[in-house]
Amino acid sequence: MRIRKAAQRKRLSKGEWVRRAIEEALERSGGGKLATDPLSELARLQAPTGDIASMLEEIEAGRA
Repeated sequence: MRIRKAAQRKRLSKGEWVRRAIEEALERSGGGKLATDPLSELARLQAPTGDIASMLEEIEAGRA
């Protein structure tokens, strides 16, 4: 609802408003370059990890 209202205030479609918002955010963060290394960010989360083959098997098992 907030996005719709913001888009209406600018007289834009929601899609165009979102595209512009993303472009502005990318510009603020360094011209589209990631501010930090994505792998470092993931490591910082200290989330549980596992063997990729095991993880894929678990994902597939969950779809059945």
